[in-house]
Amino acid sequence: MPIQNYGVLRGRVYERIRATSQSEHFQILVNRGNNPHRIAINTKSSEPPSEVLFYANENFRHEITDAIQQADLSIGFTHLPSQPGGISLDLIRSNLFDLNEMVPLPSNASGNNDDLNDRLDFYIQLAIQDESAEIYAFGQHWEDENKADQYFHEINPSTGIHDIHMNQGNKPGKYFKDNGIYQDGGIIIHYPSRNRWAAVFTAFQSQAFHTDDNTGNPLTDIPQQVTPVRIIAAMVNPEGGDQGIEYLILLNKSREAIDLTNWQIVDKFNKRDIIGSQVIPSGDTLRITLTGNGAQLSNKGGSITLLNEQGLKVDGVAYTKSDASNEGEIVEL
Repeated sequence: MPIQNYGVLRGRVYERIRATSQSEHFQILVNRGNNPHRIAINTKSSEPPSEVLFYANENFRHEITDAIQQADLSIGFTHLPSQPGGISLDLIRSNLFDLNEMVPLPSNASGNNDDLNDRLDFYIQLAIQDESAEIYAFGQHWEDENKADQYFHEINPSTGIHDIHMNQGNKPGKYFKDNGIYQDGGIIIHYPSRNRWAAVFTAFQSQAFHTDDNTGNPLTDIPQQVTPVRIIAAMVNPEGGDQGIEYLILLNKSREAIDLTNWQIVDKFNKRDIIGSQVIPSGDTLRITLTGNGAQLSNKGGSITLLNEQGLKVDGVAYTKSDASNEGEIVEL
């Protein structure tokens, strides 16, 4: 069964408590005096290996930031449905970033900026110091009616959000029941004074990055390396009507020609186009025109995912509303 009470917490950051060997969560106080909550972020995995996979971007550009602003979220927690097309996170299907760029970090280390505590602290301190900054924390909400919060006593009853990490791909065992799609955790911070967004995402090394499209359970018998075909550009906003005119450009990075028969193009709403009998030569590009009846490239921003004939993700990209604003111009991805 997927995690319960999934959603997003919006608010202002006031304090933080770094993780220690006795308490392995990085704690954040949000919304002091106005619907206060605690954010608890894992800095160590309970399953080996203990180091947590980490990705951060100080200048995060993705269509979800436009969607967050359009959602007009209230201060505090908002429940989100675990489905495509909204702002619910899915680290695999939303193409938020290149998963290959995640690096394992220890909770604590002796140097500067060399552990998860340090890296989290960098972004949270910026948010504390910038009065205009707002944090959006995605994960599982809790409320304990029987006691005040143990870290920030002003939160009474204890209320907050945790599971701020990928929540799918768990192997059979203690956390297998938590698997689900479009219910991943993460931190996205808006700094209006700097006209910038930042994002932080984590996952555990024990989790799989190819998961079932219905359950979020890990897929088995996955090849060590998925075929190196990349989406390098798209005609998102063609002149005139879009139907049957939008197209992608794929690049084959391998040394062999690749048969794309029955491969799929998937959009942010999980609508799909199936590629017919086409071959892309080694080191060459190929233009794939969408039918207009399946996957569609929204001019308001979106994501594009390429699946092979086994349904495994080969590549995924995203673009913003700004990227698609110029009619008739190709978007580099």
